[in-house]
Amino acid sequence: MSAGAAVALFAGMLLATPGAAQAAVSLPCDIYAAAGTPCVAAHSTVRALYAAYNGPLYQVKRASDSTTLNIGTLTAGGYADAAAQNTFCAGTTCIITEIYDQSPEHNNLTIEGPGQHGGQDVGANAEALPVTVGGHSVYGVYVSAGVGYRDDSTKGVATGGEPQGAYMVASGTHVNNKCCFDYGNAETDNHANGDGHMDAVNFSTECWFSPCAGSGPWVQADLENGLFAGANGSDTNNKGNSSAFVTALVKNNGQTTYAIKGGNAQSGGLTTWYNGALPTGYAPMHQEGAIVLGTGGDNSNGSVGSFFEGVMTSGYPTDAADNAVQANIVSAGYGGFTGPIHAVGSGKCLDVTGASQAEGTSAEIWDCNGATNQTWTQTASGQLTVYGGTKCLDAYGQGTGSGTKVDIWDCNGGTNQQWKINSNGTITGVQSGLCLDVTGASTADGADIDLWTCNGQSNQQWTLG
Repeated sequence: MSAGAAVALFAGMLLATPGAAQAAVSLPCDIYAAAGTPCVAAHSTVRALYAAYNGPLYQVKRASDSTTLNIGTLTAGGYADAAAQNTFCAGTTCIITEIYDQSPEHNNLTIEGPGQHGGQDVGANAEALPVTVGGHSVYGVYVSAGVGYRDDSTKGVATGGEPQGAYMVASGTHVNNKCCFDYGNAETDNHANGDGHMDAVNFSTECWFSPCAGSGPWVQADLENGLFAGANGSDTNNKGNSSAFVTALVKNNGQTTYAIKGGNAQSGGLTTWYNGALPTGYAPMHQEGAIVLGTGGDNSNGSVGSFFEGVMTSGYPTDAADNAVQANIVSAGYGGFTGPIHAVGSGKCLDVTGASQAEGTSAEIWDCNGATNQTWTQTASGQLTVYGGTKCLDAYGQGTGSGTKVDIWDCNGGTNQQWKINSNGTITGVQSGLCLDVTGASTADGADIDLWTCNGQSNQQWTLG
């Protein structure tokens, strides 16, 4: 392909708009194939990664009778049919048992077995990560400690120093510093087999080689026996990515060079955190070709994370292809959670008193009823909006002390209207650092919501959906 043709091709691939029918544009694996680095793995529970793909995305199993259902796309090249999952799982619980590979290699991921540093894993709660993509309600893969997926017998995946690219879209807020929230190339025997036997994307707050820049989370390369922020491990030029949705990308020519990139999956381009020589002792690489999701190569499974999509390529992708893929990810329209917020201590829902839309109306708990005053949306900027985005959950008067009333107010971008949804079930105010709290640990309808010092009690724990 000539340079001019390549420029024209990638320019054309950028012409997608959020929520547009995906089949009308080239999707990530179409882009990589056109650049001569086809996908050998393409996994997602939220959307197709090829414009022509109309097969299953993932499989769920319900607890009530252990039957399974494949969840496919609404249309070829489209978004997941989450309504089918909702119907199938109604009145019971479901786990994700398999994530299908959309590539011709059929490298499907099933629940991971025991390894050197972790026992038998379990499947993710299929309803734990509701999000919107392109305006469609879908579900991501919610990885908590002990959740993991793997394929130890793959086709087409890089081995023995062959070049590879990989990316995943993950949450920038559901992270921890445990090993290892990975997606990519791993050992085939579930053991740590030495330097260069892995080639995976890691996204976490684990600083393996200090010093690290800030507190993360960082996109890093798990090359085995370490998480590399760049160079020989420590690289303070890697400043981390903490947007609501993050594109995490690592590519490796297998012989001399690797690169690490990160970006906001909702807007903008990729930042190259590192592009240079492989670490000492890792050139050439010795990849084994298994695929792992949510754990380390030896099944170290203490990590948490949220996975929405990811691919692995044959060959070292061009920067132009990476940029076009990032543009497509942005155009897919990743959005935050929309739905009820449940108070764990009471089983009731976060509610606007009296369904009022007046500024200053208190937030409370009430029996869940599905009404608009109980339907909340998490925005990319960390707001929790209600009434279709016209009002925001608000710390009254920008208060930062325990006992501050929580109300609704016109959205104004203030930090007293920004909230962090944490992996331990708490929701904390960005301005105050305090926890969203049911006053007095009450379980009664009408109990007010306030801010309080975080204490680990159930009246400060919340679940989405």
